[in-house]
Amino acid sequence: MTEPNPRAEALARRFREIADTRMRGLPLLHPALDVEVVGFAWQHVGPQANPGLLGILITPWCMNLIWLPDGNDAPAEGEVREYLIGDERMDFISVHDDVFGAYQSCSLFSPMFDFADANGARKTAVHVLSVLRRPPVEVPANPSRRGLLFGRLTGDRP
Repeated sequence: MTEPNPRAEALARRFREIADTRMRGLPLLHPALDVEVVGFAWQHVGPQANPGLLGILITPWCMNLIWLPDGNDAPAEGEVREYLIGDERMDFISVHDDVFGAYQSCSLFSPMFDFADANGARKTAVHVLSVLRRPPVEVPANPSRRGLLFGRLTGDRP
C-alpha cells in the first residue's frame, strides 16, 4: 500500500465537496460509491512532459485518470493533450477548479452503474494503473518478415 499523497488527498476532498453540493441528488450518482483516489504516484507521461502524479479519481458519477504535472506547465483550460503512458496514448483535458487549481483528466467510466460496489470500482482502478504502468514493449527497428508474420517481433531469424 502506498502512502497517501497530499495533492491527491486535496483532490479527493474537493470532489467530496462537489459530491455534497452540486452533485447531491442527481440521478446519475451511484449510491454505493464514494469519492476516493487510487494509486497516485510519480510518473513520466512520455518524453515531452515533466514528471508528475498519475492516479485515478473515483466518484459516484465517474472514474477518471488524473494527471497532476509537477511545475508550471499547466495548459489552458479545455486544452487537450495526448500523453504516452506505458504503451497507451491517452487524451487528457485540462481543467481548472477554483478551489483545487489545475489538473488534467482522462475519462475512463461514466456513469458508474456498471460497478456493483466500491470494491469493484477500486479493483478496476488498480488494474487499469497496473496495465498503464507496465514498461513499454520494445519493438526492434528492423524485425524480420517471418517474425512479423508469425507474431515474433525480434530481429532474430529462425
